[in-house]
Amino acid sequence: MASSALIQFVLVASIFTQSFARLCNSPSQLRGNTYDYIVVGAGTAGNVIAARLAENGANDVLVLEAGVSNEGVLASQVPFMGPTLTPSTPYDWNYTVTPQTHLDGRTFPFPRGRLLGGSSSVNYMVHHYGSSADYDRLARLTGDSGWSWRNIKPYINRHEKFVAPADGHDTTGQYIPSLHSTRGILPKSLPGFSHSIDARVIATTQELSAEFPFNPDTGGGDVLGLGWVQSSIGGGTRSSSATTYLNSVINRNNVDVLVNAYVTKLVRTGTAGGKPSFRGVQYASGPQSPTSSVFARKEVILSAGSFGTPQILQLSGIGDRAELTAKSITTIVNSPSVGKNMSDHVLLPNNWLVRGTESLDNLLRDPVAFGAALDQWQTSKTGVLSNGVTNHLGFFRLPNNSPIFATTPDPASGPKASHWEMIVSNFWINPAVPQPPTGSYLTLISALISPTSRGTLKLASNNPFEAPLIDPNFLATEFDRYTMRESVRAVKRFAGANAWSDYVIEPVGNLAAETDADIDAYVRSISTTVYHPVGTASMSPGNAAWGVVDPELRLKGANGGPVYLVAERAAYLIRGY
Repeated sequence: MASSALIQFVLVASIFTQSFARLCNSPSQLRGNTYDYIVVGAGTAGNVIAARLAENGANDVLVLEAGVSNEGVLASQVPFMGPTLTPSTPYDWNYTVTPQTHLDGRTFPFPRGRLLGGSSSVNYMVHHYGSSADYDRLARLTGDSGWSWRNIKPYINRHEKFVAPADGHDTTGQYIPSLHSTRGILPKSLPGFSHSIDARVIATTQELSAEFPFNPDTGGGDVLGLGWVQSSIGGGTRSSSATTYLNSVINRNNVDVLVNAYVTKLVRTGTAGGKPSFRGVQYASGPQSPTSSVFARKEVILSAGSFGTPQILQLSGIGDRAELTAKSITTIVNSPSVGKNMSDHVLLPNNWLVRGTESLDNLLRDPVAFGAALDQWQTSKTGVLSNGVTNHLGFFRLPNNSPIFATTPDPASGPKASHWEMIVSNFWINPAVPQPPTGSYLTLISALISPTSRGTLKLASNNPFEAPLIDPNFLATEFDRYTMRESVRAVKRFAGANAWSDYVIEPVGNLAAETDADIDAYVRSISTTVYHPVGTASMSPGNAAWGVVDPELRLKGANGGPVYLVAERAAYLIRGY
């Protein structure tokens, strides 16, 4: 998103850090090597689970984080700076995907946060629960009604704390208050800085209401339509799992948080009920450092993300026997589903050249203007930097009579769930193409929300410090290619509305394509990822032969997605409320 000069400025401003009271930088600072619970990964879900467990003072909790502290990292506090945190920074795992067959053989970064808060400390802060139908399908697939929307929805009250936007504007009509909570732990708000294009967006939902209807609140389970974005921002500052959940318990004497603790494997500690037990964790600070081990009296909670979790499982001898054998790893639990079934949302940034200087492009090019905006943020937590990268997003379906449904069953979770998403941004966003040195731009991102392609995560070797082979297998199916093609046509219709006639000049590059073949070539040439990988440690019914965990999130064969709500229920299953 940003220029290299801006990124360098942000990194220099972010090196001065402070420490949490109970934050440990060395194993020697821990209170021992045995705890009731060990949480591997202080990311979005891990911090929720750690905090809920630590609320009970009788529980002794250790959190292991491979990355650094988020404290003092300026870009993880200033919302608009979020995109400067990844890729190729100390706060990113700096993964890349394998060459993507259906994206012209391209490879590109796949950002994942490597600091307290995980990806909640580096993401773009759009805070969304998805469609209610997603949860109902999960309940059906697992045979556990506890995962249904009706039963998951109450966790919103524990989780979110809806607050006023940074600019304090009247939010009437921009969301439905009854769908939200003001009593939870994580501050969440509507956009805190208005853009001139906001009025054009809303006018388009009126002009083209049949295709792009206005949705007064996409964050309450009913997603279809376009509305005002809701973000994990409070008081003009990012809300992450570290600044909220973890921070709420970090000063308790029953919690230790160890950073720079790279988990290399789970340690088998015996057998219970005829199944192996894994209540030990081995870790190190780096490839040349000695390993240490810690042990759990009750449970080890592996919450290392869609890439870290399957990698650690496989390094521990839990995975596909043939694949583990090929890497000289002894199989303890033959679980072929580990690392399989990866699903992710494809991102396609569609750019238009526009008139005037109303976009934010010059702000990103001009260090003086950016510095003034940063001064405003540091003084009052207001202004353009108190906001995320978008004020509006929407979720949409292919028409019911689309030809693709003659050969492909509808993969959406229900008739009110979406096939694709549109995100509106008032400046150039394109991970595949650097920002042009001049000009003002409008970006309408289209994203594939119901993909049918499935990918894998496999070990590159038995060296825990070697990055895994990440193959999302993007756009491998005709449905995915068809949906992206039609999303391009849809966003072009959106930008072609009368509301944009005196603003939009022309599409950039091959966005002007018209034929199926030319649009497909355009999609292949610049599509990347929305950074939403799921499925590599999939949940399935307890008696199913496939899947990695059961509906109570216990590892199959051993004894022992919107991530926040899932993690809240996970905490309930582990500890109970």
